[in-house]
Amino acid sequence: MKTARAYYEAKLEYYTDASDLQHVLQNENNWVVVDVRRSEHFNLGHIPSAINLYHADMNTESTQHWDKSKTYIAYCDGIGCNGSTKGARNLSALGFKVKELIGGFDWWQRDGYAFETDSAVGEPGIRCGC
Repeated sequence: MKTARAYYEAKLEYYTDASDLQHVLQNENNWVVVDVRRSEHFNLGHIPSAINLYHADMNTESTQHWDKSKTYIAYCDGIGCNGSTKGARNLSALGFKVKELIGGFDWWQRDGYAFETDSAVGEPGIRCGC
């Protein structure tokens, strides 16, 4: 029988939040942030240092140069989107260690962390590019 403690410890192996991610990005170099939305949504706003690879395009070829010794953090728009779950599943199937960002880009912004945009793309506000 699984205990509550074992459940929550296992859950922390697969999820991270904005605060923990910000701490890691400032203090470690073994995590890679992956925005799994389409590029037009990535360009409207994304976590600094994030790379962009749409979850449906994840395969052996598109990730061939990625370092499997690192932990990859998959995120999408937020809790109303399952793109990060799809991305995390795909990366895991390809042999990567991966976590999912709770709340996605939406909660990253709500928590007040910096983000980058490409101002040439157009008006912000388009939701969920998953």
